[in-house]
Amino acid sequence: MHLEDKAITRLRIHPVLTEIAALFAARGKEIYLVGGAVRDMLRGGAAQDWDLATNALPEAVSAIFREAVPRGKVIPTGIKHGTVTALYRNHQMEITTFRTESAYSDGRRPDTVRYAATITEDLSRRDFTMNAIALRLPGGETVDPFGGAADIKAGIIRCVGNAAGRFSEDGLRPLRAVRFAAQLGFTLEKATLDAIGGVLPVSAKVSAERVRDELEKILASPRPSHALLLMEQTGLLKLFLPELAACRGIAQKGFHRFDVLDHSLLACDYAAREQFPPEVCAAALLHDIGKPLTRAMDASGVWTFYRHESESVLLARAILTRFRWPNAFINTVCHLVQEHMFHYTEDWSDAAVRRFIIRAGKANLENLYRLRRADSAAMTGTEPLADILLPLVSRVDRILSSSRALSLKDLAVTGKDLAATGIPPGKTMGRILNELLETVLDDPEQNTRERLLAIALKLHERSA
Repeated sequence: MHLEDKAITRLRIHPVLTEIAALFAARGKEIYLVGGAVRDMLRGGAAQDWDLATNALPEAVSAIFREAVPRGKVIPTGIKHGTVTALYRNHQMEITTFRTESAYSDGRRPDTVRYAATITEDLSRRDFTMNAIALRLPGGETVDPFGGAADIKAGIIRCVGNAAGRFSEDGLRPLRAVRFAAQLGFTLEKATLDAIGGVLPVSAKVSAERVRDELEKILASPRPSHALLLMEQTGLLKLFLPELAACRGIAQKGFHRFDVLDHSLLACDYAAREQFPPEVCAAALLHDIGKPLTRAMDASGVWTFYRHESESVLLARAILTRFRWPNAFINTVCHLVQEHMFHYTEDWSDAAVRRFIIRAGKANLENLYRLRRADSAAMTGTEPLADILLPLVSRVDRILSSSRALSLKDLAVTGKDLAATGIPPGKTMGRILNELLETVLDDPEQNTRERLLAIALKLHERSA
């Protein structure tokens, strides 16, 4: 199947690809642009990554680029699967020899690879029809044996061939399917959707890092809930994120209109739509995940979730660690989750605001505001009030511009100063320094060397 001629003429081949095609043609070899680059071009976008397919064997591909030196270089990154990585004119691309694949006993990689004779045979091994289209270089003629162009136009994700068989080959493909749905705003064709539930044991074999990569892309998509609801529908959510799946049906009557799962998904959608940092998107998804474990009914018959944020931190840390996110990312997400329940009122004293700043951490304030906005929007499914945080933000900004003592290092005295007065290092000195900070938070005027030393001596005398 081919795109309409009008559509084909809009596909522009990059000059570097044209030059590479000439290198292959000079040796009687075919080369095609394949995969996501073609899909993105057919959707009217730019091709971000170049994957190429050729009838040249890997050794021949290497020879072609060696002869193009200094313009080209080849790295045998996946040589046993027929793939090399080419570096050419400041562009990097994977080039794979036409191939077919055998059984996938590990649910992820083919046991053996056999080189194929044609591009159509090569396309037949790919996951979805939208990714099984090739553009012959340099002219850009379309090879589309499985109707991928029509599916792109209709916004449909459909497996190449039998969906259950295709998913059984590679357990990551079901997660890729729902991720593409969220990224592209596409729907899953019924047979493709129905096949996912039957291959969950295969998906369970996928490495934590591969799952994390897909979850990261889902969180970065325009509407993460599109993928996450498909995950719930197919069983993928219970497989990979059972803690989140357990939030379904946990009602929150009162300020909340939705159950805990839908509220969490709406918060995540808001964070993604506003293009908040990845840490905020993850915190928005996980901030209430501890509610099922803390739910209790009060005397009036209303469900409560006291201290759910602490339980949410434990679960969030377990999830993020399970999928091997970096420690810095985990710590930031967990800190945001722990602190998201602050309740500002206008009767907060300046000392209370200063303590809030210390507890949140100056570096985390903006992200904590973002999380609160996402949480607020998800309570009713509407936009949060524009000024919901403005009074607090205004006071925080004023105090940050005027306060000079928000940590121990900002005190007008140090441990050495206390030691000089006879206060011994150790737990006693640490307790006294913390009490001095509390004093200064209540009254910044006390932050002078003379006053703090006097207070320190009195505290030491009391503890003697």
